Amino acid sequence: MQSTILQMLREHPGDFVSGEAMCNTLGVSRTAVWKHIKDLQDAGYQIEAVRNKGYRLQSSPDLVTAAEIRDGLSTTVLGQTIVYRETIDSTNNLAQELANNGAMEGTLVIADEQQQGRGRRGRNWFSPPHSGVWMSLILRPQLPLAHAAQITLVTAIALAKALTRLTGVQAGIKWPNDILFNKKKCCGILTEMHAEFDQIHHLVLGIGINVNVPQEDFPEDIQHIATSLQAVKGTPIPRAKVVQVVLEELEPLYRQYVADGGFGTLRDQWKAHNITLGNEIIAHTAQGTIQGRALDIDEFGVLLVEQPDGEQKKIYSADIMFA
Repeated sequence: MQSTILQMLREHPGDFVSGEAMCNTLGVSRTAVWKHIKDLQDAGYQIEAVRNKGYRLQSSPDLVTAAEIRDGLSTTVLGQTIVYRETIDSTNNLAQELANNGAMEGTLVIADEQQQGRGRRGRNWFSPPHSGVWMSLILRPQLPLAHAAQITLVTAIALAKALTRLTGVQAGIKWPNDILFNKKKCCGILTEMHAEFDQIHHLVLGIGINVNVPQEDFPEDIQHIATSLQAVKGTPIPRAKVVQVVLEELEPLYRQYVADGGFGTLRDQWKAHNITLGNEIIAHTAQGTIQGRALDIDEFGVLLVEQPDGEQKKIYSADIMFA
């Protein structure tokens, strides 16, 4: 109901919307409308109320609630169900629980603060309150298990496109799961999977984006390797808008990935946005360290590296550093 009220107010910028119009649209009493207006005001919305005129929206807080994200969202699957928490241990944890209990594909779990946010290999992810997008999507692609890891590469394409749109500055993909500006990390992807036999049951796609974090607010040990959309663009960006653009970029790519049965047809788009290929890298794998020049990725997203002696290695999973 609050989403509808906000939509009505935003459809009349600078003008009043009468209480009667809201009552008729919502099918509730004036008292019920006033209660919802009061709740919105308590949440930080500046709503002017004038007798015999109605209500006018003056400003909105930077929130990532369901109401804010839904307002203007143009997807048909991703984000159609939204679970919001002000504070959470990890959005991936809750998304896994919901997925195990049958949550629909496209369900979005999002929080203002993650207390135990994590990246790949169990690393902590810096996720202070009210300054970033910390979210997880539940996906149920009908694909063989071997194709599960490729969703990270598909998501990276969407994120590079979305963050470039939002900032006006070209974002680049560092294989396999980071989005960088000028070699500083702004966004990371953590994909977790539940499978049965050779079929994917569900994927939980965790995405962390530093949005409105001033550069000086990053901890000292990561200031030289981390950045935010605000630091890149020079001005804050509404976080709900960030979520909307990411979902809108991801949905058609995800649909193509599922329809085509894998990543192969999206490979050229990934290469167009990557900053890994052609560079000297150091890859820390479970089997040891590999150093060389990143040559290419194959249709499965596997990274091909040429070592100094000319030998070529395939890397399926690794932490990558630029040499």
